[in-house]
Amino acid sequence: MRKLFCLLALGLSLCMVACGSSSGVKRIDENSTTDLSGKWNDTDSRLVAEEMITDCLNSGKIKKMAAEMGKTPTVVIGKVRNKSHEHISVETFIKDMERVIINDGSLDFVASGKERDALREEVMNQRGNATDETTKELGMETGADWMLTGSINTIIDQEGGKSVIFYQIDLELTDLQSHKKIWIGDKKIKKFVSKDSVKL
Repeated sequence: MRKLFCLLALGLSLCMVACGSSSGVKRIDENSTTDLSGKWNDTDSRLVAEEMITDCLNSGKIKKMAAEMGKTPTVVIGKVRNKSHEHISVETFIKDMERVIINDGSLDFVASGKERDALREEVMNQRGNATDETTKELGMETGADWMLTGSINTIIDQEGGKSVIFYQIDLELTDLQSHKKIWIGDKKIKKFVSKDSVKL
């Protein structure tokens, strides 16, 4: 009897240890700031997109040009190059910028090149498959007036277990007709990371 009791107690103890050690995941608010490694993360992407696009849309020159056009300008996002030392989800950053542009409402926004290819393929597939009343026509797209492009760069200063990671994000808005750059913005982020072993 004593052996059975000891075995049950031991089994219960092991179960509690195992269960306790396996519950290391905790959900957190998606808008909370988390910075575990010092590398570019979702918070950087969201905050940089919001700050830079808001700065662009509030530019006096942009507002003046929009007023002179007599219509809501249409913008497309071109290439945003990751020139940094680390993997950065550029697509997530672009989506963050798209969200700010669309939600602001002061600019119209059209799909990017790859998205347009998929949309054109869908329009072609509608021919002979969709009803005449619902089939969309080729050659009816809205052309963009301006294109937003940019790059993400980094500089690293590291000594022992300490490092400083410097990010510079550059964005440019260019008039597609004249190729004139009508807005240039940059955002700088500097992170100090202190740990025994820093893997960059």
